[in-house]
Amino acid sequence: MKRKTAHEGAGERVLHGLGVAAGIAIGPAHVRESSSISVPEYAIGADQVEGEQKRLSDAVSGARKQLAKLKSKAGGLHGPAAEEIGYLLDAYVQMLTGSRLVRGVERRIAEQRINAEAAVKAEIAAIVEGFAKMDDEYLAERAADIREVGDRLIRQLTRAPYQTLKELPEGTVLIAEDLSPADTALLDPKMVGGFATVLGGPEGHTAIMARSLGLPLVVGVTGLLAGVKPGDMVIVDGVRGEVTLSPTEATLEQARRRQEALRHEQRLLQRVAKLPSVTRDGTEIALEANIELPGEVALAVAAAAEGIGLLRTEFLFMNRDKLPDEDEQYKLLRDIVRGMNGKPVTIRTLDIGNDKLIGNHGAESAGAMNPALGLRAIRLSLKRPELLEAQLAAIMRAGAHGPVRILLPMIASSSEMKQVREILNQVRKRLKRRGARYAKPTPPLGAMIEVPGAALSADALAVTSDFFALGTNDLTQYTLAIDRSDEQVAHLYNPLHPAVLRLIQFTVEAALRARIPVSVCGEMAGDPRFTPLLLGLGIRDLSMAPVHLPRVKQRLRALDLASATRRARTIMEQADPVRIAALLDDFNGGA
Repeated sequence: MKRKTAHEGAGERVLHGLGVAAGIAIGPAHVRESSSISVPEYAIGADQVEGEQKRLSDAVSGARKQLAKLKSKAGGLHGPAAEEIGYLLDAYVQMLTGSRLVRGVERRIAEQRINAEAAVKAEIAAIVEGFAKMDDEYLAERAADIREVGDRLIRQLTRAPYQTLKELPEGTVLIAEDLSPADTALLDPKMVGGFATVLGGPEGHTAIMARSLGLPLVVGVTGLLAGVKPGDMVIVDGVRGEVTLSPTEATLEQARRRQEALRHEQRLLQRVAKLPSVTRDGTEIALEANIELPGEVALAVAAAAEGIGLLRTEFLFMNRDKLPDEDEQYKLLRDIVRGMNGKPVTIRTLDIGNDKLIGNHGAESAGAMNPALGLRAIRLSLKRPELLEAQLAAIMRAGAHGPVRILLPMIASSSEMKQVREILNQVRKRLKRRGARYAKPTPPLGAMIEVPGAALSADALAVTSDFFALGTNDLTQYTLAIDRSDEQVAHLYNPLHPAVLRLIQFTVEAALRARIPVSVCGEMAGDPRFTPLLLGLGIRDLSMAPVHLPRVKQRLRALDLASATRRARTIMEQADPVRIAALLDDFNGGA
């Protein structure tokens, strides 16, 4: 429940957003005004088309040079942030190299007879509209990357000045409508305490960069720019998702105490990261990391993850016209596997099905009434086996450099598992004939349990699967028919609904009977609140965003598994979600 936006006190106001990078920043505000550019739009004659396309070509060259300079500057960063921004800037350059974006703008100039700036704006809007329809938060937020590249092109075309963030005073709290990942990467944590923005989301690259740099960040703060002036004292609370404007002395003192408590907790969690992942009564629990980009491998290693429990491969297919071939996929996956230094990497095959992501290669799904229930994930891979074969071959080859597992998304029946296993065997034989190095023995093949039908038929799936991975986010959405991105029903999303818990229980018990591993890799895995319940249901492998690993480890190390199992049994006897939540919270409060 959101608190009121106005608090008592001389001018103090609390605005609410989404905390996406933990920590508390206190300091004077530096307000970065909206960086939106006025884009001229006008018609051109047939004899001007070539000239406008030449202007576009020059703008592309200028933007690429600018990105090269940024990458050079970012090379001075240390740790995960440097690697993350390097991959991101490379992706931006790729978007400017004969991509769908550039060709689409060229086509609009020629066919619609409009100036280059207007053509860029229209093409960006068309691409972003496709991303906005994604039933996947991570994929939908990739629209920000498209806008970033488009803005760079428009700035080049209009020669608009760029607001730099150099020489900010020490302790500055940055307030902006939005901040690009590149700008974020170049912030100096010694000078900037944290920042807040009107736009942005938890899976955007700006949020990922903020977490890499250890800077508190709150995004989605409505009314932020209208409520603060340069130099005003501001508190950005990345834990609660709050921005306090003109705080009273009492509020400032309370924030300073919480800031110091968080720093103390972080120091404790850093020590916890080095300790064994074992419950108080001696049961070992595997804690792994979910990653979405190669640069996050360093975050997983730093958090002492015991492996990668979920590697999303969508980044290989994003923002491009041409599908990545086997060799390109292999090289990127190989580097990730090597980066884990012998720890297992679970690689999920492609989990998209929209032509907006891969040019015209996914046209079968275009125009679907409900893309979330249409031709996507394993359905698309089986419909287009050349996609699946290239990906399986790349995974098999990457498996020569370290242990890998193959995870199939949106599995609904054992027949799908059998089809993929047959294709995997064919791929293995082809690799052998080619004399290529590949994983031996064949990597385990697992089913992502995120469709209620898969959970209910888990016994049959266990016969054809080597392991299960519970995707609790989609499982909850599909079970309750709730789209979390729809604010009118998002409040009804509840992983503690008895129907969701029973599906988790069915899956775990089927896996235990078949003696195959089962993990949870949805948001429930990364929330310490749910740790006792998941372990009490029989889960022994949790995979989550690297940032959550220390806190979950701290919770499970304080946990008595026998007590958690008894409480889980009591919870599973309940029919009321409110009662279930109360029983779980009571256990967490007393355990």
